Amino acid sequence: MALTTDKKELTDKMVDCQEKLAYSFKNIKLLENALTHTSFKTPYNPSNERLEFLGDAILGMVISEYLFKKFPDYSEGKLTKIKSVVVSRATLAKIGTEMNLKKYISVGKGLMVSNSFPKSLIANVFEAIIAAIYMDGGLKVAYNFTLNSLKNEIDIVCNNKHEKNYKSILQHFCQRHQGHIPRYKIIKQSGPDHDKTFEVVTLINNVEHCTGLGNNKKEAEQTAARKTLEYLDVNID
Repeated sequence: MALTTDKKELTDKMVDCQEKLAYSFKNIKLLENALTHTSFKTPYNPSNERLEFLGDAILGMVISEYLFKKFPDYSEGKLTKIKSVVVSRATLAKIGTEMNLKKYISVGKGLMVSNSFPKSLIANVFEAIIAAIYMDGGLKVAYNFTLNSLKNEIDIVCNNKHEKNYKSILQHFCQRHQGHIPRYKIIKQSGPDHDKTFEVVTLINNVEHCTGLGNNKKEAEQTAARKTLEYLDVNID
């Protein structure tokens, strides 16, 4: 019996995706599940949210163990800084984009007409794929896939060539030493809509610290966090 067009397209997509991942699934439904966004789920085709949950835990374990063994002289704080960048949404989205995962993801019509998927969507799919490989082939296979995918990013971070996530570093420091999570408040906006400048201030336990400027809120918050870390004399190397 010949495959329908939809089924043939799905089969071709799964074959192509497996080649991209360099892994052949015994249970192809696991890969289909990992690639299914919640906007496309049906009673017979669940979304990848459960796999994403599992993949996030596996990812954290793999990277933590690798860093623990590779850098026996690093402090807990330094290991945490490296891990926070390696497992960040931005890094996972970068890897997923390089793998061209967008080509294989099943999404609803609303997202399908969009020119680009949110970074978080790509990152979530990457985590779901880790879990799918784990369920299909076991921990060793998932471990190797994760490290092979992220090894270059680990090297970049360890060689200090990445763009530091100052907000993440400050949050970890504050939680560890002060028991509070820093917040950021916009205190000024200026310029036209296409060229705005934001000024934000860091708040720790409702006490204002340093301010930062940026062309968007994220950039301004990162600047404020960096200046606050410098003010608090926190080592960010």
